[in-house]
Amino acid sequence: MKHQHIYDSEGKQLCCTLEHKIYSKAEHTHNHTHEHSHEHTHEHGLELNEIIPTIVSLVLFIATLIIHHWLNPQWFSHSVKLFMYLAAYLPVAFPVCMQAIKSIKKGEFFTEFFLMSIATIGAFAIGEYPEAVTVMLFYAIGEVFQTLAVKRAKSNIESLLDQRPSMVTKVEGNTQQTVKAKTIEIGNELFLKPGDKVALDGILVSTATTFNTASLTGESVPQLIKPGEMVLAGMINLKSTAQIKVTAKYSDSRLSKLLEAIQEASAQKAPTELFIRKFAKIYTPLVVVFALLICTLPWLFVSHYVFEQWLYRALIFLVISCPCALVISIPLGYFGGISAASRNGILIKGGNFMDILAGKISIFLDKTGTITEGVFKVQNISILPHIDNSKILQMVYAMESNSTHPIAEAICNFIGKPKEAITIHNFEEIAGYGLKGNIEGKEILVGKPALLTQHGINSIPIQINQTHTIVAIAFNNEYVGHIALADEIKADAKQAIDMLHKFGINITMLSGDKSTVVSNVAKLLNIQNAYGDLLPDDKLNHVKQSKNNETKTVFIGDGVNDAPSIAISDVGVAMGGLGSDAAIEVADVVIQNDQLVKIPLAINISKTTKHVVWQNVFMAFGVKLIVLILGAGGVATMWEAVFADVGVALLAIINAMRIQYKKF
Repeated sequence: MKHQHIYDSEGKQLCCTLEHKIYSKAEHTHNHTHEHSHEHTHEHGLELNEIIPTIVSLVLFIATLIIHHWLNPQWFSHSVKLFMYLAAYLPVAFPVCMQAIKSIKKGEFFTEFFLMSIATIGAFAIGEYPEAVTVMLFYAIGEVFQTLAVKRAKSNIESLLDQRPSMVTKVEGNTQQTVKAKTIEIGNELFLKPGDKVALDGILVSTATTFNTASLTGESVPQLIKPGEMVLAGMINLKSTAQIKVTAKYSDSRLSKLLEAIQEASAQKAPTELFIRKFAKIYTPLVVVFALLICTLPWLFVSHYVFEQWLYRALIFLVISCPCALVISIPLGYFGGISAASRNGILIKGGNFMDILAGKISIFLDKTGTITEGVFKVQNISILPHIDNSKILQMVYAMESNSTHPIAEAICNFIGKPKEAITIHNFEEIAGYGLKGNIEGKEILVGKPALLTQHGINSIPIQINQTHTIVAIAFNNEYVGHIALADEIKADAKQAIDMLHKFGINITMLSGDKSTVVSNVAKLLNIQNAYGDLLPDDKLNHVKQSKNNETKTVFIGDGVNDAPSIAISDVGVAMGGLGSDAAIEVADVVIQNDQLVKIPLAINISKTTKHVVWQNVFMAFGVKLIVLILGAGGVATMWEAVFADVGVALLAIINAMRIQYKKF
């Protein structure tokens, strides 16, 4: 069986544990739907060579026990008995002993491999053959369960990750050509048949069609995508032929970035896990010293000292001391939690973030694209009577067409593309305020009313108490009109906020939108704290001021202007569907389908994971402590020691696996 190891900050091996890297980059950059489907089938189950040693050992052990204790034929001499128990012992013990030798060569003596090797070899030396075989056999069975758990977790995560086809159909004029997906450049167009999986991110340039987005979002309901809307790698074209214009290279797609992020997920250690690793470095050598004292010290005080008797007690003590129940089950617990979250369309980039979400937190939410749909619709346009309505709106279109903001898109869609192009000089997008430029030698401003105020244009006849988002327009240092837009609250927003309130979490909404709009949304959703008219720096300061050791901060956003707040918070959450690449890149948690209700779900999964992890800690420590005391006093036998070590490890692994099977 292949073992992976934990290393400390100096690169020293601590102990055997589950595989830390979910996937290596090299393995999955080259994953192709058809070429690797057979390989993945095996990867998510146990391969024959992984369980043959355990099966052989188990069969030989049972046969030997039957012959030894029930049949006991005349030919079953001591030499035959030793040979048969050794035959059952070696298939499972050999890999462990080899790992012990490798660890010793690296200068690491006190590993679980060393402890089990010494304890079982010693048991053979004093004639306790069944106990010696049982220690190694139970350990091997535990490893089988661990491997099953890890591979199931991989399977869950893989459904979220890279299953793109290696070949795509490229469109050039009236011809179609099948080429490698990695050779496709930005701007190329791809043809999709019904049932085809999208290999690269792009924009739909053909008629509207339906896509299965489950591999990205966890959402089973197909999504209708219209011309001009984004199609992401991993989606499946369902009904009609489609054509997309590629916007990102194969290696730069949203899916690729998420793949890279999740590779590092298990490398982010939770505090519980870090504590156990440090504890094992001190605990294991101390137990070895105590075992030596148990064996030798009674010689000075016991009148009828029997070496074999005290050696047996010391060996029991060694077997019990192995910290594998903790060192294996704890990271496996967090791994299971990450897997369960990914199955629900939530990418959590490490166990440490799960620990924070499970604790005392305060949540800060952006409004547009997070609480609301981020799909604005123009409600009305008000242009002063003496201004050329058509001309000024054409200028506004020219300005807004240079921005990627949802408001800009809504305005452009409403106004429509002008027949003649308008030249803009000195175009500038002022973060948090709006757009500035020069047309026909005169300055034009399009953005928040505050943008006009900054430029000395104060007489803006706009009602202060409006609940619509207002885009003001100034031309040649004069206010000329405004556009009113509205954004719909997400269908699941009220449910999500109510669930967060049940967790007792304090919620604050931070938005760059007008305060009256923000207050109206907060009132509808029962959010007590809400602030509007904020710049990105203002949001950042709100988060900074709330950071303390007792209550951790969680910021949830989707835009480029949210990225600093996402980065500075203890846990940054990005909306992965409509969210910007910058926000997703710095986020610690990514919600794949932009559903706000996934936030309380992520918290619930994190709380469940932490609960299971601490169950394992208390169970392992409790059982070990009891049996250690009994073993030192000569009450516990090697069988109790086996249960306290590998038996408890097996129970802890099974307990950790519950997270993966639990329905949240």
